Amino acid sequence: MRIRRILAAGIATAALAGLGLTGAATAASLTPSQGFGAALTPGECIDGGGTVDWTPTSANPHTGTCRGGTGNGQAVD
Repeated sequence: MRIRRILAAGIATAALAGLGLTGAATAASLTPSQGFGAALTPGECIDGGGTVDWTPTSANPHTGTCRGGTGNGQAVD
């Protein structure tokens, strides 16, 4: 009986982990032109694997830009 519970818990964990990986893969495949929406926070840029470039550009004169990671090219407030 104990083995069944452990096996069921292991299967449930694997299933949930699989769902998490597919969601992450979908999010990683999006590009800024696909409608991310509002600007990122510095923490969101860094958590996505990028760095914040605070150099003003013509596209983002009053904000930074996320360089690299999943938010590459997005404005950062």
